[in-house]
Amino acid sequence: MQVISERIAKLGSAIFAEVAAWKRDAAARGMEIIDLSIGSPDLPPSERVRKALRDAVMREDSYGYASSEGTAAFRQTVAEWFGFRFGVRLDPETEILTLIGSQDGLAHLPLAVTNPGDVVLVPDPGYPIYAAAPMLAGAVPYPVKLTSEHQFMPRFDRIPEDIARKAKYMLFNYPTNPLSQVADLRFFEEAVSFAKQYGILLVHDLAYSEMAFDGFRPPSVLQVPGAKDVAVEFHSLSKSFNLAGCRLAFMVGNPDVVRALRLLKTNIDYGVFHAVQEAGIAALKENMEQPDGVAKIYERRRDVFVQALRSYGWDVPLPRATMFVWAPIPGGWTSRQISREMLYGAGVAVIPGDAFGEAGEGYVRIALVQDEAKLLEAAEKIGRWYRSNVR
Repeated sequence: MQVISERIAKLGSAIFAEVAAWKRDAAARGMEIIDLSIGSPDLPPSERVRKALRDAVMREDSYGYASSEGTAAFRQTVAEWFGFRFGVRLDPETEILTLIGSQDGLAHLPLAVTNPGDVVLVPDPGYPIYAAAPMLAGAVPYPVKLTSEHQFMPRFDRIPEDIARKAKYMLFNYPTNPLSQVADLRFFEEAVSFAKQYGILLVHDLAYSEMAFDGFRPPSVLQVPGAKDVAVEFHSLSKSFNLAGCRLAFMVGNPDVVRALRLLKTNIDYGVFHAVQEAGIAALKENMEQPDGVAKIYERRRDVFVQALRSYGWDVPLPRATMFVWAPIPGGWTSRQISREMLYGAGVAVIPGDAFGEAGEGYVRIALVQDEAKLLEAAEKIGRWYRSNVR
């Protein structure tokens, strides 16, 4: 009996499953693996946030169904934080929607705003849900190639006119996973102009807004005058606030899009556990008092890891943001081949670049999700393997 639908069969999770199988096999052989493959924070949320979660969990009134739009208190705090961080005013009632993690919103948005056959512009390389979600909704993802030649930025003038006129929305992500690239406000101004020219919705995934380095502060697309007319933006508390397992995020921006996604969600699920929203309130308020957050931790990790890799001859670019290193691989290797060989030869797990799209071939993504000592150990293991097998 065939029980898997055609749309599920098309999903591109095969590479991640393959890497997971490599890790299980290596562990079965008795190998000690340093896992730098999955971008899951290794740190806990702050004590203040954990206490807020604990206190809310103990309240007897925390266990009813949660509204799919989020509590008024959480949305109000989001509005305050957004004003503090980006200088943008948001209406908590019409321009903010609470989500069960940003992947919840990114996965469901095409169901709310596209029709079968609509074109959606997605980055390549890009986080897999960007292309998978439109496909599940019956829309057609159109890959916009991001290359080192253009600093991994989309070239709006390279998007064919007929595609731009058919497109329902364009998704982008800066700072970006997996590329660790950043964008300035000038880029967002260009994006808003492009969207208004063709009547396209802009969807910006700003999951790494608080994880940039060297003094850079990532902007919001909503800082561009008139951006709310054409744009929404996703924010996550998973990475910047170490709340990945709690599943808490929010979408902000165009009220019509917020309304559409809220309507969809009221028909398919409920909202985030009240106690988790209380933890989110504490995290955002703490960030307004202490804005540095986790960025300095990952900046130090980046410096230790990249410097060590370079000392062995692998000239890895220094990422400007996120928890990832996007490392170009030497000629003569595929990204999947070198990832497998590094796992079995060096005992370090990474993700092949082609997991994120065709344009990811020629790279591997390395997650900085261990402490500095463990990252240095991983870099030295990779470096010794690289020196013996590649150079």
